[in-house]
Amino acid sequence: MARKQGSHSDITGPKVQAAALRLIAQHGFAAVSMRQIAAEVGVQAGALYNYTPDKQSLLFELMRSHMTDLLAAWDTADISGDPLARLEGFTRFHIHFHLPRADQVFVAYMELRNLSPENFAQIEAMRHRYEDALEEILRAGEAAGVFKMADTRVTTMALIGMLTGLSHWYRTDGRLETATIEAIYWDLVRKAVAA
Repeated sequence: MARKQGSHSDITGPKVQAAALRLIAQHGFAAVSMRQIAAEVGVQAGALYNYTPDKQSLLFELMRSHMTDLLAAWDTADISGDPLARLEGFTRFHIHFHLPRADQVFVAYMELRNLSPENFAQIEAMRHRYEDALEEILRAGEAAGVFKMADTRVTTMALIGMLTGLSHWYRTDGRLETATIEAIYWDLVRKAVAA
């Protein structure tokens, strides 16, 4: 279907994504309709299909976009040194990346159950790439005798869960500054691996 002359796909497309992200983060995927998203953007419901084939595709794109940004940022992060320094680098990277993206984090981690099997497999593969980066750091620390864990994979998942959970409750206008929270979380991570 041809787009109407004078339409602004480069403006409306991102507005659709932003509205969907905000509404899904607030109400959950199942509770949000395409009509609600359209009303939020200020277009007719039928017009949304110029920007996404369906609600499932919209959810997948929100998650894929978040994971793509996360992996790109991780790939360019300067995380080096011994395993303890790399673990601290990972911890601080994770907090810095996720804290300003509370809605993206909520949708990317809490709405997995609503993905189709094919879409879930793609997002899961992207998540594994990130999880594997942390697990590799933990294995290196274990091999060097710096970390002690009952199970490396379980520790990996527990640390990511703990670090990601921060974005669900922390507010920059709260009683503790971000730097203080970051220091507290680094202490928790270090203790979790008996470093």
